[in-house]
Formats: sequence, C-alpha cells, structure tokens
Amino acid sequence: MDIELDLPVVPDQAPVWLLDVDGVVNARRPGWGRTPCRADVWSEEDRCEYPLSWADALVDRMRALHDSGVVELRWCTTWCPEADVLERLWRLPVLDRALVCEPVPKGPEGWPVKRAAAHAVLAAGRTLVWTDDEAIPEGDRVLDRAVARGIALLIAPDPARGLRPADIDEIEAFAARHAAV
Repeated sequence: MDIELDLPVVPDQAPVWLLDVDGVVNARRPGWGRTPCRADVWSEEDRCEYPLSWADALVDRMRALHDSGVVELRWCTTWCPEADVLERLWRLPVLDRALVCEPVPKGPEGWPVKRAAAHAVLAAGRTLVWTDDEAIPEGDRVLDRAVARGIALLIAPDPARGLRPADIDEIEAFAARHAAV
C-alpha cells in the first residue's frame, strides 16, 4: 500500500494502538513486580491449548488507557479470529480486529498483513501506536516518516519480557501529546 506521507492527522481522535499478543502481553517472564498470571487457553482454530503468562498490572493499564479514551486498542495478532477468548480472560471490552483475513497468516508470513494494518491506520489520518515483538519492519518508508513526524510510536519488546512499565509510560505520554485540546 502506497499512502500519501503528509496526510493531516484527524483531530480529536485517540491514537490507534495495534496490539500483538505473543511476546507483547503473553511473555515468559513479564516481571512487573508480581508473580505472573497464567492460564491455558484453548484455540478452536489450532485445535490445541496454549499456555499464556502475563502481568495483570500490564493488562490493567492497557484496559484503563482504552476505557478512558486515551488510546483505541485494536487487536493486531494471529489471535484475531479468537480474540474473544482473550477479551474474557483479561476482562477487556470487545476490541476491533485489525487483521480480518481468514485465516490470519502466522509467523513471518503474517508480517506484511500487520504492516498493511499499520499503514491503513496512518492512511486514515490516525496517529499510531504499534506494539509487536517481531513484525515491525526496519526501513519501511511510511512508518519511518510517521515516526519522524511524531505521529507513530513503534515498540518491539523483548519477547521473553513483553511490554514493560516504561513502555506503557511512553505510550501514555505519546497519547497525551495527541489528546484532543
């Protein structure tokens, strides 16, 4: 997708936060100062159970930022077809899915689909937060230009640790800079 790089940002709208799950929320050692929460989650699509581990404080902050309108959370993950399972587990509202293709490609095959979702947010004139441990590309002229203009924040956390408190602080500060006046 080739988009005009100088589109004005739509005023009075919160940044769209494209949220990956594995390596971002689901992490082996999330840390956050408490014992991680754990659950085994059944995937109808894959016909197997996946162990998840997350910091409840991370999910609480994500939920609070979304519920207050500071950001608009959207799933951007291979979990999109079954995100309702995660919404129930993490007490999140029903969130939009950025990946609507069926089936959602997994691994590196899915990275171009995620990148297209990020480009679509920017093409719509929205500011962008994208958190993904693997799919954020280097040398993408659209994303690089958006970061340089201050209308995109890209965070690729250590997949073993996921998002850290400092990452959420950075997202909150970025969103505050783009808050409706």
